Amino acid sequence: MTIAARRPNGPAYILDDQIGFILRQVSQRHAAIFAAGIGEQDLTATQWAVLAKLLERGPCSQNRLGRRTAMDAATIKGVVDRLGKRGLIETRPDPEDGRRLEVALSPAGQALAERIVPLAHRITEETLAPLSEAERTTLIELLRKLG
Repeated sequence: MTIAARRPNGPAYILDDQIGFILRQVSQRHAAIFAAGIGEQDLTATQWAVLAKLLERGPCSQNRLGRRTAMDAATIKGVVDRLGKRGLIETRPDPEDGRRLEVALSPAGQALAERIVPLAHRITEETLAPLSEAERTTLIELLRKLG
């Protein structure tokens, strides 16, 4: 059956053809590739997102870091707390507003993030391996439109 398949009461709902189901399958595949690629670093995808964004953009408030990594306030707080306990990030008063905390990579976090970047590139490459360069570009553009 296809998306257009009809039933007496309207189009059939074929789960395998639904965007949410397909995105979940792709996400599960990528998560498995990520876990195997990061391996001994013992980082979750959200923890890596924080380290990568701090490496990319430098120190910022916890609130801004949450927005930059698409995490809500509770999630980013938990991630920051866990990375802080591991000594990978540091918090300090924001120089522009002492009421806020600024989050920054620690020297150990900087070294780890720099060491992981090549692994992260390989993870992306493996995730996108079935696609041509043109398909990769199109996929990323289309997913950004949906985001």
